[in-house]
Amino acid sequence: MRNSQDTGPSTWEYTLYVPHDPRAVSVARHTLTRILTSHHLPALLDDAQLLASELLGNAIRHTEGPAALKLRHNGRALRLGAWDTDPTPPAGPAAPGGYGLHLVDACADDWGWFRVNTGAGTAGKYVWCELGSPT
Repeated sequence: MRNSQDTGPSTWEYTLYVPHDPRAVSVARHTLTRILTSHHLPALLDDAQLLASELLGNAIRHTEGPAALKLRHNGRALRLGAWDTDPTPPAGPAAPGGYGLHLVDACADDWGWFRVNTGAGTAGKYVWCELGSPT
């Protein structure tokens, strides 16, 4: 439910680019909290923080380049995604070391990944998940 004083759009998107630094996960989690709070979605905070930490943590832990956390809300669902520079598919929930994606699989309404391509070739991958908005 929207606050009657909230005149913001129901669809919004934010992207936070971060360096290859484990401290970036904490910074992203705090930023996510501010974004969801300002958009009156505190009910999504706990799951969104867990999922964003897993996605971005994996991007930083398993690659050597920069990463990004992307948040998009379409009025019905929140999509969280992490981009990194490695096009290698993520280890699935059943793979050794796939504990983080097991959490994503268990907590998110949906999740997946795709390679990011540019005209110059592969530019990494994007792993995403969705949480439905509470009604």
